[in-house]
Amino acid sequence: MPTPSTFSTCLDRRVFDALAAELVRESDGGFGRGADVLLSVPGHPAATTPFIGAGVTGELVFSARTTPDEVKDFCFGSPGPAFGFVSYDYGMLLRGIASAKPLDFPLGHLKKYAATAQYDDATGIVTVAGEERAVDGLRQRLARLEQEHPAAIAADRRSRGTRGGAELSLPREAYEARVRETLALIRAGDVYQLNLSTRFRVRWPGLDPAGLFLRLWQTRPAPFYAWFASGALRVVSTAPERFLRVRGGEVLSQPIKGTLRLEDGEYGPDGTVDPALMARLTGSAKEDSELSMIVDLIRNDISANCEVGSVAVSAHKSVFRVDRLLQMYSDVTGRLRQDRDCLDLFLDAFPGGSVTGCPKASAMAIIEALEPHSRGMYCGSMLVVRGERDMDSSVAIRTAVCDARAATMDFWAGSGIVVDSDPASEYQETVAKAEKFLTLEEL
Repeated sequence: MPTPSTFSTCLDRRVFDALAAELVRESDGGFGRGADVLLSVPGHPAATTPFIGAGVTGELVFSARTTPDEVKDFCFGSPGPAFGFVSYDYGMLLRGIASAKPLDFPLGHLKKYAATAQYDDATGIVTVAGEERAVDGLRQRLARLEQEHPAAIAADRRSRGTRGGAELSLPREAYEARVRETLALIRAGDVYQLNLSTRFRVRWPGLDPAGLFLRLWQTRPAPFYAWFASGALRVVSTAPERFLRVRGGEVLSQPIKGTLRLEDGEYGPDGTVDPALMARLTGSAKEDSELSMIVDLIRNDISANCEVGSVAVSAHKSVFRVDRLLQMYSDVTGRLRQDRDCLDLFLDAFPGGSVTGCPKASAMAIIEALEPHSRGMYCGSMLVVRGERDMDSSVAIRTAVCDARAATMDFWAGSGIVVDSDPASEYQETVAKAEKFLTLEEL
């Protein structure tokens, strides 16, 4: 058995990010090399602990037969954090919703690593743990990078070739027609909020997923900024939304609902936004109702696994800026029951209510009928599981899946439909959420 080892030191965050960048470039050379990475924006309301997993020692690739107990055995049955994703389609199986759509993406994929590195932005301390040889390798890399004084992650490679235009699974007319169908179902009482999405597919000879990831981190960072290699596929997730965090048994969910697109000149170079624009978002009756319904759904989703009377809502209708969007969110908190673990909570609440609708089961069945694509990674979750009562996870929106062999990049976007939604406005909101992937040439 390999000798376990731990190493900690105080380090400039830029050195940690430079190590992540170096390993991401290496992992694009083949499965099993390099590392999987989760970066985050310090000070963001949904900021998470930056994470690097290097040297795969075990993995669980989900199938339709993978049970929650198998997921628990993998995560808790051996030392060290598990990192990876659970797809939206696995959530459909958990909810008993059948689909005949072909799946070209794994239902889930979790890994364990020879060494992991985690950075504490509050203290500036990086902790590397795992097998002695792998830990020593990362320690030596960090020492070298610290001497090189990295100013920032350098995205020194560019995708080659000409990127084609995006093909939408639901172009404008079809998307607006589906919104009208959703409104009819809302008026009939079948559902009262529903998240409707479209898939964008870009054909891109010479696609460089690692360069794309690093360039986006440089220009459009986000609190759950993940790189993950799954076979020939590379996940580039720039999600702003936390699904569920459990820390010492304390539970936090931060559902996002409510979007306002910012035009040029409506935010300063330091990211500041006119308070009047924030007031326009928080004062919208439509956006308020979207958020309030989802907050109530999340409260219900976590209550069964939390101690009675511990679930509460705070910071309701808070606002943050990500990319060129203002987003509204709330904090939903609770305390995990002593007889439950973080994966009980995660799998019982999965997928997140902000990307399904209310009631959840009805909304998911309607989504399956209305959307011609499978969601796969989109609206699933990237997650780090550190222990039975220690986990953090995202809602995998603003996420792309790159297949360099097929020279394709898929990404998705959607909007929340309520009774007073306007089909044209919902389509425009959907395109605004996909903007960072649609305008890559400008980065």
